[in-house]
Amino acid sequence: MNLPSNSFNHWLNHLGSDQVINALTNLIDTAAVLAVDVNGNILYWSNGAEKLLGWLSKEVLGKSYTEILISDKPHTKLTFDNEQSVKLIKKDHTSIICNQSTHSFVDADNQYAGALILLKPQNTSNPIISKQEDITSFHGILTQDPIMRESIKIIRNVSETEATVLIRGESGTGKELVAHALHLESLRRDHQFLAINCAALTPNLLESELFGHVKGAFTGAIKNHEGLFQRANGGTLFLDEVAELPLELQSKLLRVLQEQSFIPVGGHEAIKVDVRIIAATHRSLREEVKAGRFREDLMYRLRVVPIFLPPLRDRRLDVNLLLWHRINKHNLHSRRHIDSISPEAMRCLLDYKWPGNVRELINVIEYAYAVGRSNELGVEDLPPEFRESTLSSKIDNLVPLKRPKHQDEAELIREALNISGGHLETAAQYAGMSRATFWRKRKKHKIES
Repeated sequence: MNLPSNSFNHWLNHLGSDQVINALTNLIDTAAVLAVDVNGNILYWSNGAEKLLGWLSKEVLGKSYTEILISDKPHTKLTFDNEQSVKLIKKDHTSIICNQSTHSFVDADNQYAGALILLKPQNTSNPIISKQEDITSFHGILTQDPIMRESIKIIRNVSETEATVLIRGESGTGKELVAHALHLESLRRDHQFLAINCAALTPNLLESELFGHVKGAFTGAIKNHEGLFQRANGGTLFLDEVAELPLELQSKLLRVLQEQSFIPVGGHEAIKVDVRIIAATHRSLREEVKAGRFREDLMYRLRVVPIFLPPLRDRRLDVNLLLWHRINKHNLHSRRHIDSISPEAMRCLLDYKWPGNVRELINVIEYAYAVGRSNELGVEDLPPEFRESTLSSKIDNLVPLKRPKHQDEAELIREALNISGGHLETAAQYAGMSRATFWRKRKKHKIES
C-alpha cells in the first residue's frame, strides 16, 4: 500500500480535499465516480456520473445507490473490494453495461464505513479502450495503419533537422496537423508556427500577407505591415496548397529559401529571416511542372523530404479507431452518450469511400450527435449520402446480370421505381438508363413515382 507523504497531506489540507477530489474525478470524465456511506446512500456523484448515467448530482445525493441505479445484480455487496460487470438502467430508461470497481473503507474500529465506486462503460467495439498497444498517437495524429506509422516515423526523424518538407495528401487528410507536429518536435518549438492557404487569397493579397508591405506601397497601405515571413522569424511557416502559388510569387519564395531574405511590397531593402518552410499540396508538383504552372527549381527546393498521407479510404484500420476517438470526445460534453454503433451503421461507415477524409468523418460524428438521441449510433443517425449509398448498393445487388430484351419498358420502369422506393437515381441504374432517359421514358408512359 502506497502511503501519501506528509507534504502531500499538508498540500491536501491547504487546498481542501473536496477541491482535489473534484479535480481528480474530472480527469476520468468518461467514467462515473461515486461515494456511498455505510448504508449505501450516495455521498458524492462526479461530473462523469452525470454525463454517463443521466442523473444530476442534486437528484441523487442522499439517496440509496440501489434505488437510483437499478442493476441486474441488485444484491451486489459494496462492503467488499471487487470488480464485476453490471447492467444498469440510466435516467432515460436505456440500459448500459459497465465494469464496476469497488473500494471499501473501514473506520478506526475496523467497521465498514462506506465505499468508492468506479463505473466504466464496457465497449468491446472501441479500439481506444481495447487495443491501446496497437495505436500510435502523435500530436493529435491517431493511427493503427502501417503506412501512417511509417509517415510518423519520418516526421519524428526529419523534425530533428532543418530540412524543408513537402506534405502530399488529399484535402482533409491532416496536412496541417502533420506540419504542426513537425514544428512541435523541432528545436523551433518555442517560436511561432504560422500557416497560410495559398489558394485562399488573390495574388496581390497573398504577396502582402507573405512578405508584408511598406507604407504607401499601394492605395490603402497607410502603415508598414509585417508579413508572415517576418512574424515567423525563428519559427516555422506552413504553406498549404503551395501548388496554387502564382508564378510571379514563386520566384520570390525561391529567393527566401535560397538566401533567407526578402523585400516587402513597395520596399527597397532586403530583410533577413530565419524561417523553416513546410509546404503541402494535394496536387503532384511534378505534373504541375510539366504543365508549366510550377517552377522546377522551386519544386526541388520544397520537396527535400516528401511525406505522403494516404486517404482515409486506404486506411480501413483507422476508420473505427477515429470514429470512436471522436465519439469519446463528444461523450465528455454532449447530452447524448453513444455506447455502441449498430452493425448496419458500422457497415455503412466502413464501406464508405470518405472523399472528405478525416475532416468528413469528424463532420459525420457531429451530425450524428445533432440528430440522434439513442445511446446506439444507427443508420438513421448518418447523413443522407450514407443511406443513398446503402440503397444504391442494394440496387446493385438486385440488378439481374441479364435482363430479358423483350421485357416491357413500362413494366421495367414500374419495377425499378418500386424496388428503389421512388429514388430516381437508383431506379435509373436498375433500369440500365441514364437519369435523363429514365425520366423521359417515365413521362412517356405516364408513370408516376
